[in-house]
Amino acid sequence: MKPSWRTSVVFWKHGRNQLRDEVDRTVTHMQDEAANFPDPVDRAAQEEEFSLELRNRDRERKLIKKIEKTLKKVEDEDFGYCESCGVEIGIRRLEARPTADLCIDCKTLAEIREKQMAG
Repeated sequence: MKPSWRTSVVFWKHGRNQLRDEVDRTVTHMQDEAANFPDPVDRAAQEEEFSLELRNRDRERKLIKKIEKTLKKVEDEDFGYCESCGVEIGIRRLEARPTADLCIDCKTLAEIREKQMAG
């Protein structure tokens, strides 16, 4: 691992831990705030709030997995290489998206394939 990435690794670990703490707080909040409102409008508002929180936590859970995968790559000295073609991922791409696992060319091709499959 290059020394310039050591600071990033510490930052990623801190971010991962913060996300985990936030997930725990959400679960506690939902358990504490869960109430059976007799008014259907109040009940619907609470359900919508919980739904939004759960969607956010699901995104954060996925990000935690990506961070952990990236940290493992750093440990294995496999960080910064495209999983598809094996070339080095550009430094600007990694600075913009440290969890990137595809080079820009492979990512572009993957997005084109996704669009073709969807439409």
